Amino acid sequence: MCEYCGCQDIAAIGELTREHDAVVAHIAEVRAFLRDDSVEDAAKTSRRIAELLGPHTVVEEEGLFPLMAEEFPDHIEALEGEHRQIESVLAEAADGTPDDPTWPARLLAGLEMLREHILKEQNGVFPATLTVLDTAGWERVATMRGHAGSALVPPHGHHPHPRDHHHRLGA
Repeated sequence: MCEYCGCQDIAAIGELTREHDAVVAHIAEVRAFLRDDSVEDAAKTSRRIAELLGPHTVVEEEGLFPLMAEEFPDHIEALEGEHRQIESVLAEAADGTPDDPTWPARLLAGLEMLREHILKEQNGVFPATLTVLDTAGWERVATMRGHAGSALVPPHGHHPHPRDHHHRLGA
C-alpha cells in the first residue's frame, strides 16, 4: 500500500487505511475458508467485512468523495459504483450462509474487485486529498467519521468513537 506521500499521517486517511488493512486481512481469511470448502466461515467473515465497510463507506461517500468529485468526477463515480457491487455480494451473507452454489465464486470475484478498489483509493484518491482538501474539507471528513464511527476494534485504552473520547474529557 502507499506510504510515499505522507497522507496516512492525516488522522482521517490513517483510519481509512487501517480499515482497509483489516479488510485485506479478512479477504485472505475468506480465500482460505473457500479453499477448504468452509462456505459458512467465509459467510461469517464476509459479514465482518461488511461491518467494517459500513462506516468506512459513509466516511468516503458522504465526507471525502464529494470533496474530490469536482477534480476527479469519473474516478469517484467508478469507485462509488464498485462500492455498490461489493455491498451487493456481501449482503447475500447478511442473514447467514447463502444457499446459492454460485455465491462463493461471486464472492471471490467481489473480493478481488475490493482488493483492487482499495489499491485505487490508497494509491490514487488518498494521496490526491493532500492537494484537493483544505481545512474545511478535512473538518467535514472528521465530522462524518464522528457520525459514522468505526467498526475497528480499538487498541487497548482507546475509544472506538470520537464522541466517546470527547465525553470522557468532560467537554
